[in-house]
Amino acid sequence: MSIGYVTIGAADVDAALPFFDAALGAMGYERGEPSGGWAFYGPKGGSPCVGICRPHDGEAARAGNGIMIAFRAETQDQVRAAHAAALATGGSDEGAPGFRPPEGTEFYGAYFRDPVGNKFCVYVA
Repeated sequence: MSIGYVTIGAADVDAALPFFDAALGAMGYERGEPSGGWAFYGPKGGSPCVGICRPHDGEAARAGNGIMIAFRAETQDQVRAAHAAALATGGSDEGAPGFRPPEGTEFYGAYFRDPVGNKFCVYVA
């Protein structure tokens, strides 16, 4: 089984796009043309797999406690670039790029939150 796509709530989709353009773009994702209040991202030449939208129920967009979305990058440079891009566009740091555990050599990741508070990991394993 694989996940088809994930959606991330945003109070203002247009205002959220610079953050996601930068953070996901650093890993080779591109945004399709926004349509009907949605914006979808996916690997260049691949299927869209991340949707940004206003919550369907009309309630405020908010981060889920304990929920994190992890994106597999291809290189450590992409991990560092995505983390830096996220922080430069209004995100907050949840863990600088590095090995986890620190003495490890297999899992290299970085953690950050978007302006709404959703938590993300970008990693190479």
